[in-house]
Amino acid sequence: MVYIENPNKEENCVFCTEPDRPESDDNLVVYRGQRAYVILNRYPYTSGHLMIVPFDHQPSLEMLPPEVRAEIMELAARAIQILQNEYHAQGFNLGVNIGEAAGAGIIGHVHMHVVPRWSGDTNFMSTLGQTRVLPESLGDTCRRVRSAWDKSL
Repeated sequence: MVYIENPNKEENCVFCTEPDRPESDDNLVVYRGQRAYVILNRYPYTSGHLMIVPFDHQPSLEMLPPEVRAEIMELAARAIQILQNEYHAQGFNLGVNIGEAAGAGIIGHVHMHVVPRWSGDTNFMSTLGQTRVLPESLGDTCRRVRSAWDKSL
């Protein structure tokens, strides 16, 4: 596989090592494409918070080949459809944080967030308590989204 043999991988980059792990309840990879993969965020804002990550280790979108950027957008569109069907999301935030000043948590490996949203999903717990409340475990969310993704193929 091209992404396993990618010479641009950095040893400590979680986005480079995560897709190589075998599928299990601990591995939150939902889908592996040709040039990018979809994974649940380990620290989600809401249930179903996905990230789309290119296999290429690059810090910014413009450094990726056009076919990789195109696949990322196609995966984002598919993620939206799946989350609408599975979670009945009423809206979405899509975002790419490029660079530390923009809030990138993993600076060296660009990725896109797909965050499902519902009217009234922000409350005092997140606003005042700085605590997120999720109605299901990451494992349950992963199994649910992975199953829905597989059915959509």
